[in-house]
Amino acid sequence: MHYKKLLTLIILSTTLLFSNSDYSSKKELPSIVPMSWLKKNIDNPRLRVIDLRDEDTYKKGHLKNAVNIPGLKSLFDKKFFMPKLDTLKELLSNAGIDNKSLVVAYDGGDFIWAARFYWILETLGHNNVGLLKIGYSKWFETQLPTSTKQFIAQRKDFIPRVDNEKVQTKLSTLLAIGNKTIIDGRKKSHYEGKESFAKRFGHIPTAKNYACTQNYQVSQNGNKMKDLESLKNIYKDIPKDKEIILYCDGGAEAALNYIVLKELGYKASVYDGSWLEWGNDAEVPVNNPSKKAN
Repeated sequence: MHYKKLLTLIILSTTLLFSNSDYSSKKELPSIVPMSWLKKNIDNPRLRVIDLRDEDTYKKGHLKNAVNIPGLKSLFDKKFFMPKLDTLKELLSNAGIDNKSLVVAYDGGDFIWAARFYWILETLGHNNVGLLKIGYSKWFETQLPTSTKQFIAQRKDFIPRVDNEKVQTKLSTLLAIGNKTIIDGRKKSHYEGKESFAKRFGHIPTAKNYACTQNYQVSQNGNKMKDLESLKNIYKDIPKDKEIILYCDGGAEAALNYIVLKELGYKASVYDGSWLEWGNDAEVPVNNPSKKAN
């Protein structure tokens, strides 16, 4: 009798463990979230909205109950890599995110900070995250309640489950040259070697240039992500039989390309060090079109 009770308890505990972890693995919201979805789910107790703009801009107006996590300040370490796991765990726990949370991220309409946040969450094993399709603007005030007061979320316990397949290193990117598709998400002048935030100019050999700004359009109601049909046409020449490594200057622009390509059915990952690491290392190869032209 005692054995049967113990066995039942073990089975029940195991079931609860897996059912709780399922919250972070089953996709329960769109990767690119339309305003209609947010309106419908705004009162869901599992919903956590994250505002990735800087603190001063956030205080001038934001979605009510949105937690402010300034993207540039919070989502990079001093060398522009992803922060340490303990730092991220604390950041996300304080934002009120746990494995049951449905997370919607937005920024001012360049989408790269919200995308960086999205990619970090997925890398940490939390798939229930979406990028709001429209950047914040005055139009928001006509759609949903807004506030100028800082919102402090009830702390939750965020448990990371790191997915190494979503992040690449300098070595893995070096080995990918000629073997995988590499995409540079920077603007054309940087890709061509006319400008650079690193010591060296140009791009990683074999990389194709798809600036992340192609993913959205400017609108009076706030910048808006393009629909999937338009995005499919932009990336139509990229083969689907090869894995894709994405990079940019510091890993934010690449994250926006990551979301789009994932939605289009590609298998993509982000080189976290990106050009700020690669372009400052004299030991790795660089292709500089502007130098050849001179």
